[in-house]
Amino acid sequence: MVRITEDLLRKSSEHNEGIISTLEEVALHQRDIDKIENIGNWCRELKILDLTSNVIPKIENLHKLKKLEYLKLGLNVIERIENLEGCESLKKLDLTVNFIGELTSIESLQSLQFLEEMYLMGNPCTEFEGYREYVVATLPRLKFLDGHEITKSERIRAYQNIHENRPIIMQQQKKHLVQRQKEKDQSCLLEEVSKDSEKITEEVKSAEEEAAEEKKFWDEQVPYTPETRMRVHDHIQKKKEERENANKPKTKERRERKLVADDGRILNVNEAKFDFQLTEDDEQQTIVLDIAVYRYMDTSLINIDVNPTYVTGTIRGKVFQLVLPEEVQPSLSQAQRLKTNGHLVLTMPKMKQIIKPVNAAKSQPVKSPNAQESRVETSSEKGAEILEIDPNAAGRSIDYRNIIKENEVIKKSMASRQPWWTKKSEERAPDEDFVDDPDVPPLV
Repeated sequence: MVRITEDLLRKSSEHNEGIISTLEEVALHQRDIDKIENIGNWCRELKILDLTSNVIPKIENLHKLKKLEYLKLGLNVIERIENLEGCESLKKLDLTVNFIGELTSIESLQSLQFLEEMYLMGNPCTEFEGYREYVVATLPRLKFLDGHEITKSERIRAYQNIHENRPIIMQQQKKHLVQRQKEKDQSCLLEEVSKDSEKITEEVKSAEEEAAEEKKFWDEQVPYTPETRMRVHDHIQKKKEERENANKPKTKERRERKLVADDGRILNVNEAKFDFQLTEDDEQQTIVLDIAVYRYMDTSLINIDVNPTYVTGTIRGKVFQLVLPEEVQPSLSQAQRLKTNGHLVLTMPKMKQIIKPVNAAKSQPVKSPNAQESRVETSSEKGAEILEIDPNAAGRSIDYRNIIKENEVIKKSMASRQPWWTKKSEERAPDEDFVDDPDVPPLV
């Protein structure tokens, strides 16, 4: 059975943008609802309420709907009209095809000043002698009954015969209630018998046997009572569930994942199948675990716990467990998400820290005093000369121009770097056939 919940009302109020506090019309037909609840608390502005084709046995919890104008309760299992006195604005009431046999219960509607139209077709009370005259005389403001307009002459005649019709109605009603009690007792016996038969015949049946039973169920002649309607409803629901279960794909049974071996060893598990990288930082003396989780995955879906010898946790509900190569300090470990790719990085300091000097001097080999220098000086070592001033030259003037000793290599390199215009041109000897003509002016 289905209950009237806030989610159900919101789904049925899409025309009102899902807002139920200002909802004026809602349709909850064919929802297998078996009880009216919560509507009066959440939908105070409701004007039209449709609860057709459900299995509601009683009218209740509608007294807070002061603005309700149209109430549809057709095709349910209601046996009595009640609890509608609080619906002050009710104009139209539909109770078609129910099981109302207590006709005098309509007297509770006399306080509804705006009630003009009512439908009771398909109820046992409509078969009572004098039914229409009794209803017309009991509800003087009614204008339409079962889709037919009430004329003035019909109303006058109903007022005249009310005292005669009422005892007849009461007598038929009493007879109906006795019959209903017998039907209830009989249905209880049939229900017990059917349960016993179901327990006996729990074996798997063939398709032909199921088809024969289905045909027998629908061909069986039973009295028209609320119990039979409920029985039909339960049968339909059972067949519907069987079809849905048959169409569902069979899921494999998920075997239990072992995190610890039988001998107590921690196992490596990666159910989520995320790529990861485990590295050791010798300088910082830490172990770094980089798990390639999705960049836009919500961090609330990640739950990782660092232990001294292993890392365990869940990522999107899947288990991730990894054994560490060395013992770490969980209290000093850090976890962070990278902003570039969203990876989860765990930095775990090692438990056994190796103490190293901060500035360790490089050890040089000891040279023997008699050893000869066999190493060839490089060009860089040649050029690395220390500039020092002769201590014996104190008091004398120092020629700073000759601080650096020039050698032949430097002189040649400097000479090669002189501009072309500073170089002196050498005079070339004249050719043998050269004739010095005094009449020719000089070129320069």
